Amino acid sequence: MKSKTNQTFTTPQPEEKHRVIIIGGGPAGISAAIQLQRCGLRPLLLERRELGGLLWNANLVENYPGFPNGVRGEKLIGLMKKQVERLGAEVKREEARQVTWSEDDFCVETDCARRGAQYLIVAAGTLSRALPDVIAPETKGRVFTEVWPLANVTERKIVIVGAGDAAFDYALNLAQRGNFVTILNRGENVKCLELLFERAAQEERIEYRAGVAVHAITADKRAGRLEVRCEALAQGKFSLHAEYALFAIGRVPNLDFLSDEIRGRAQELVESGRLYFVGDVKNDSFRQAAIAAGDGLRAAMAISVRER
Repeated sequence: MKSKTNQTFTTPQPEEKHRVIIIGGGPAGISAAIQLQRCGLRPLLLERRELGGLLWNANLVENYPGFPNGVRGEKLIGLMKKQVERLGAEVKREEARQVTWSEDDFCVETDCARRGAQYLIVAAGTLSRALPDVIAPETKGRVFTEVWPLANVTERKIVIVGAGDAAFDYALNLAQRGNFVTILNRGENVKCLELLFERAAQEERIEYRAGVAVHAITADKRAGRLEVRCEALAQGKFSLHAEYALFAIGRVPNLDFLSDEIRGRAQELVESGRLYFVGDVKNDSFRQAAIAAGDGLRAAMAISVRER
């Protein structure tokens, strides 16, 4: 038997080589793909789900130029997809599991392949903050952090926890589909746009309650509903019953797939023009579709200038 002590291990080489890989298919990634394709750079866009990103959660987008009456998120996604398809940009429905740096190139691993790239555009967006530990395991399938899984739900009672733009936009979305929504705000002040609050106040299917803390969420499987145990300063302890619960408690950048080396060298790689962070993954509270699209366009143009 040969000794293992002198064995050397090498990182497997990428199976495919690309000039540009884009991770994430929201407005930023789509915009980058469109421009790069127009410039003849033939990018590869990787998206683990459907193209569109958080636009799938958007009830009405009112600040995207070109739509004087606003546009539903789903419709805007459809238009973006048509544009990508018309130009012929390559899109694969795969999740980037790990991105490493090897021999002066990026290596992007998915469940399907290992791909090398000279340039990397990270348009992976954000992830919902972890759910609090007040949620019992048996509630799986009834508690969510995004509204799109409830797109086909109607005539149901839904509790939303949160007080920002997302919470009220989700509530309006669900109420317009015939659901009855209760928004629970742990504090006394709302953090959403005034117009969203006013619209919710005018919707008879939406109830807003401030100063309510959620202490536990359990499932009554026989009744097919959740019990949401709460406590309010004025009312004390009480329970609400609903078919679903939705937590809109903030989001964090989706960067877990980047290796420690890339994280450590991120500034260097950005300054060298090899790595680009675009859209919600870097925009903190400035998470807007129009801003994300502009970020993606700028990154694509920067790469195309370097390749001339």
